[in-house]
Amino acid sequence: MYYAVIFRSTRTTTNDGYADTANRMVELAREQSGFLGVESARNDIGITVSYWKDLDSISAWKQNAEHLLAQEKGQTQWYENYIVRIAKVEREYSFGDSGI
Repeated sequence: MYYAVIFRSTRTTTNDGYADTANRMVELAREQSGFLGVESARNDIGITVSYWKDLDSISAWKQNAEHLLAQEKGQTQWYENYIVRIAKVEREYSFGDSGI
């Protein structure tokens, strides 16, 4: 069992620093205790799913100082809207090499 944080967003037209910050957040998340992996897709709507060992790891990530700054920029510049969902993953199955 592990947890998935599902971040669904609609972007604004502002791109100032977005790609660099998004890449940095993935790098930073990988350094966090309890981080298991991340997957992302973007069209008109973006979805990023990060995977975590437990709820404490998710809470620590949400409070990371650099992540807090990125969240603030997201709210003021990069996102029209977003929603975050946290789900417990009780089972996983796959075909080929698609696990986290």
